[in-house]
Amino acid sequence: MATLQTIRNRGVLLAIIIGLALLAFVIGDFLNSGSTLFHQAKRNVADVAGEKIDIETYQKAIDQMNTVYKIEYGRNDFNENEMSQMRTQVWESLINEKIMAMEAKKMGLTVSKEELTDRLIGNNIHPMIMQRRAFADPQTGQFSKNSLLQFYNSIFSDEVPQQDQEQLQEAKSYWLFWENAVKNTILQEKYISLIGKAVGANTIEAKYNFDARKMTGDVNYIVQNYSTISDSTISVSDSELKALYEKQKELFKQEDNRSISYVSFEVTPLQEDFKEAEAWIAKVSEEFKTTDDVAGLVNTESDISYTGENYSRQTVPANLKEFAFSNGNGAVFGPIFQNNTYTMARIMESGIMESDSVKLRMIVLQPNEEKKADSIVNAIKSGASFTEMVAKHSLPQAAANGGEVGWITKGMVGKEIADPAFSKSTNETFKVSGMQGIQIFQIMEKTPARPKVKLAILERKVTPSNQSYGKIFNEAKQFAGASTDSKKFEEIAKQKGYVIRPAIGLMKTTDQVDAIPQSRQVVRWAFENKPGVISDVFDCDRNTYLVATVTEVNPKGYRTLKQVTPQLKAQIIKDKKADVLKKQLSDMLAKNPTLEVLATTLGVEVKTAPSVNFASFQFGDAGPEPYIIGKASVTADNKITAPLKGETGVFVIQPLSKIPDATVFNAKIEAAQLDGRTSQSLPYAIMQKLKEKYNVVDNRFNYY
Repeated sequence: MATLQTIRNRGVLLAIIIGLALLAFVIGDFLNSGSTLFHQAKRNVADVAGEKIDIETYQKAIDQMNTVYKIEYGRNDFNENEMSQMRTQVWESLINEKIMAMEAKKMGLTVSKEELTDRLIGNNIHPMIMQRRAFADPQTGQFSKNSLLQFYNSIFSDEVPQQDQEQLQEAKSYWLFWENAVKNTILQEKYISLIGKAVGANTIEAKYNFDARKMTGDVNYIVQNYSTISDSTISVSDSELKALYEKQKELFKQEDNRSISYVSFEVTPLQEDFKEAEAWIAKVSEEFKTTDDVAGLVNTESDISYTGENYSRQTVPANLKEFAFSNGNGAVFGPIFQNNTYTMARIMESGIMESDSVKLRMIVLQPNEEKKADSIVNAIKSGASFTEMVAKHSLPQAAANGGEVGWITKGMVGKEIADPAFSKSTNETFKVSGMQGIQIFQIMEKTPARPKVKLAILERKVTPSNQSYGKIFNEAKQFAGASTDSKKFEEIAKQKGYVIRPAIGLMKTTDQVDAIPQSRQVVRWAFENKPGVISDVFDCDRNTYLVATVTEVNPKGYRTLKQVTPQLKAQIIKDKKADVLKKQLSDMLAKNPTLEVLATTLGVEVKTAPSVNFASFQFGDAGPEPYIIGKASVTADNKITAPLKGETGVFVIQPLSKIPDATVFNAKIEAAQLDGRTSQSLPYAIMQKLKEKYNVVDNRFNYY
């Protein structure tokens, strides 16, 4: 009974304890679940009306774009700025694609398989495909359908050697990128075309636009610039600032942003680096003059590799031209020191006579037809007609025009084609095997041979050593460590003579601070810290160290009165100056209402703005003055106006005789002109509105 009574007495307490335990269990389960949801959300780089784009999809698209750039530009050593541009381009593309898919579904817009095929490889090839370098004729640089079809057929071949599989996959990725791009572009073109029909100019707009430029005439004027009154003579009260702020508040909307101040430390070579480079050239120069293994020495020691290139007078480096073509084999140039670079050169072979261009034709076979290729080569050498061999044996896409490739230079093709093409004689043949098949070339013509020289160039630029980087890094590190707060940051920077630079209004998606490469990391740091926090040392692009402090954290909403005070104050001062100048000019005009007397009194000249009408953008030398242009258009001829407030000062104008345009109004032509202007900006404007409609959320800052 006692135990029962105790439980009764403490029933409320037990109920609370049990309730808290159950609540903890429920909350714990919720938090675990929420954690999973949170991490899933963190994996999304974008949200389009609830549809997610996850990081894996985004990264795959970036990798594909990287392959496209590699094939388009022939390299894959992209720097951070280029990668940043690539990521932005991919993100925009994915967003536009998702939005357009949603809109197209609503409107029933599609791109059929037949339509897409026609725009890719058919009779109506899309400009996007025709502009690709991969499908250009090597000689003319113009689009070649033969090259396109050859590429297309090669990537879907079932008989590709194992060693070429990686190259094949890159080629497929490249093609699929453009196939998808063309499909989405066609879809967008259809969508824009439909929407565009609803935003055309009507007759009223056409007439208004015509009337705006119908009457044109010169305008005489004088202007008193606002700069004639000192800002210090104008007072602005807090109440005036606040009133203007409230009136214009909607102009000060902002997204979440940050402002920082930073000190950058540029890494440059130390004196020791110059001495080391000097010692290096002294040591290597003698070996360069005498060694039999020039290629090995250059490729080991020089900043530029030895390729065995034959230089003409047009292609040899300018500082070596005179030396290269006035000396014989074995002659040595330098060393010289210019622009922080040591240079030497040695003539490996002079007196070379070589063509700049070669005209080729070819037969293309499947990759597995080596024996057939050898048989064809032997037949041609024995006198068989190359043209007949093309018609009989070449793949169809390469057989047009007798297999003619056209004129090529060494830089247009790979070494495997260039070396035999430029070393062999006219009518000789040679064979090249690769992923896209076996190519049998015949040299048709060669340009007249011109003098060339084979040069070995030894070059070394003086760059910062590890000691240089270490010294500058330690200097930056000491500054960061000693700057315990923003006040100390400024004090030490002033003592050391460092320049503090502001970076204002950094957004979450800002790629870099000012023009400093690889400084995206600084932006991310700024969004993770509070005002007054001092950063550690940032290593930006291996040439610049940076230390920063957060100066402002501005949440989404409106800029504060304090932040926009300088802007508002300048506007109020301008308005008050205008009032002062208008009164002064009005008093002068009351005594003698002519521009000439007014100009003499003010010590200025009467100027003329020529050919002014309501549609003008410029008012003579004064530049854009929309209000003055408007008043000039509606003021009677030869009438002197009262003083008018403009953008740069206060004007008094006198329109001269207006001349009517003899052109007869044509509503159809006028509307077409307006539609033409609109069509330029319409696609961008539509996509921007759609992004707002679909509430696009950008989460890239979580990853980059």
